[in-house]
Amino acid sequence: MEKLRFAVLGTGFWSQFQVGAWSEIPEVELVALYNRTKAKAEVLAKRFQVERIYDDAAELFAKEKLDFVDIITDVDTHFKFVEMAVDAGIKHIICQKPMAPDWETAKRMVEKCRQKSVSLYIHENFRWQVPIRRFKRILDSGVIGKPFKARVSFLSGFPVFDNQPFLKELPHFILTDMGSHVLDICRYLFGEASKLWCQIRTVNPEIKGEDIAVIMMEMVNGMPLYTEMSYASIVEHDMFSTVNVLVEGEKGSIALGPGNSFEIRTTIAQGTTLEQVEFPSYNWADSDYIVNHESGIHINRNILNAMIQKGKAETTGEDNLETVRLVWASYESAKRGELIYLRDFD
Repeated sequence: MEKLRFAVLGTGFWSQFQVGAWSEIPEVELVALYNRTKAKAEVLAKRFQVERIYDDAAELFAKEKLDFVDIITDVDTHFKFVEMAVDAGIKHIICQKPMAPDWETAKRMVEKCRQKSVSLYIHENFRWQVPIRRFKRILDSGVIGKPFKARVSFLSGFPVFDNQPFLKELPHFILTDMGSHVLDICRYLFGEASKLWCQIRTVNPEIKGEDIAVIMMEMVNGMPLYTEMSYASIVEHDMFSTVNVLVEGEKGSIALGPGNSFEIRTTIAQGTTLEQVEFPSYNWADSDYIVNHESGIHINRNILNAMIQKGKAETTGEDNLETVRLVWASYESAKRGELIYLRDFD
């Protein structure tokens, strides 16, 4: 088939890894880059042999013939660039998570694309980590019977602000940044939640937003799910770039961890089976983030298959809206100190 032509908007820290993941997929061709600071775009263009760069997004949309666009800019610009792409007639748009800076804007973004019959996809890649996919297959096999409770954890002291200093200035931090990932994994593994209760705190005095959050959810099937996330934790097994999961069922349990060991331990009455999950590395990936960067290939492939009608995308705008709902319902719960029923949060 003829290669699909695409452009990337935004050439900050994360773009090099998203573009790296696209470089592993031969059916697409990156033809243009946009960044408000052209010098940054030039560095990425040289690394990945991209011919054209722009510091004016409107000019890019006017001059380039594109099958899709991948938006990797700051969250406050997502709606603007999605709207520009829609108005330019582009029928497939990928947007970095978090989808939008707030709940109302996320709903507007999804509705804008729906009205124009544009396919919107959110680059929510954590659910595509190889250990998470393997964990899901074991869980769905029924080996531990019906699950009756679960815990999903992200506890880290990794200096994330070194690579992404703008995170220090966000008024909302861990729930939008990591919570988007963690809560999406919860939905992927266990389905939708019916209600939740959340507390947040700020431990690091140098940041504006919260760096710890604890969420207790009841899933639609009645199962309780405890979720914790922290960028202020000094722990034996740091979980940076992934999560640890424990699910208990009527016949046994499944655990992913500890830390970033990528071990899955399945325990039933007859004993425990340990599986070491392995995945390849790439020269464009950062070893600290490897499980996360490698997952970008899988989500890109899933989205591409949807574009060419060979499959269904998992993280569409409409689907990810439910993850965004959980994020902002959590903030509302923390603000009010109350249990939030998801059916009433709209």
